[in-house]
Formats: sequence, C-alpha cells, structure tokens
Amino acid sequence: MLAYPVSVPLPSADKRWKLVEATIRRHGHKGTALIEVLHTVQESFGFLDEVSLRFVATSLRLPLSKVYGVATFYHYFTLKPPGEHTCVVCMGTGCYVKGAGDLLRTIEETAHIKPGETTPDGKISVVAARCIGACSLAPALVFDGEVQSKADSDAIRREFRRWMGHAA
Repeated sequence: MLAYPVSVPLPSADKRWKLVEATIRRHGHKGTALIEVLHTVQESFGFLDEVSLRFVATSLRLPLSKVYGVATFYHYFTLKPPGEHTCVVCMGTGCYVKGAGDLLRTIEETAHIKPGETTPDGKISVVAARCIGACSLAPALVFDGEVQSKADSDAIRREFRRWMGHAA
C-alpha cells in the first residue's frame, strides 16, 4: 500500500466534491474512513451513484466491491436519487406490533410504491427503517425529517395528498 495520499481528480466541477475531498484528506486517504466518506457523499448529493462509489474507492485505495458492499449493507445509504419528500416507516418491534405493517399497506395503496421506491413523478420516496429509536411514540413515521408519533393511515393519506399537490 502507498504511504502517501494519491490525488484523484474530482469527478466534476460541482463544489460538493470539495466537501467529499476534504473529508478524505482529513482522514488521510485511509480505507478506515469509508463510512465517514460515504456519509459525506450521501449528505452532499442525496444518494450514492456509480461515479461517487468509484471516486471513493479510488481515493481511499479500496476495491470497488468493498465500497459497494458497505453502501448496500447499511440502510442509511441509497443508490437512487431520493424523491422531493421522504417518508420513513419504523419497522422496529414496538412500531410493528402497534401497526407499522398496516401503515406500509396504506402507503402502497395511496402512493402505489413499496419501501425503497420513489413515485414515478419523483415526489415521494418511502423507506422502511429497522428502528428509529422512538418506541414510546409507536407506531412512528418520519415525514421529511419530522417524527409523527402514534401515526395512523389518515395521517399518511393527508401528508401524501399534500405532497402530491392535492387538497387534504
């Protein structure tokens, strides 16, 4: 392994790549910074695409297969661009017991998408999370970063109608 950092050309002139490059430099181009660097890419661009995965692999001197493996293992990372709005459904034990499965069915009926998908118009993405750490609020959803406690199907329908530009 090389003892000095390898300078890798940025994929584009997009200024967000400078943030990614700074994270890589701060960690000395070490492979141990993989998750931190992927977080920076995800926060900067909203998702991880093939270009970003290749850039990270080359910059950290890691095999692309390892970078891809980590990116697909952790549910935080996504390889697709997110929708304009995001709904996260907690599927932890407390939420599941209190009806999270029913909430997912409501989402499928309302938006015609399943967890991990985005509506064809790019308005709504749905994510199923293992646990969001809000067990006392079960069943819990997160609408665009805001936790919805004791969520029900009506709350989903109202929010989705608003997001889709329909009257509540």
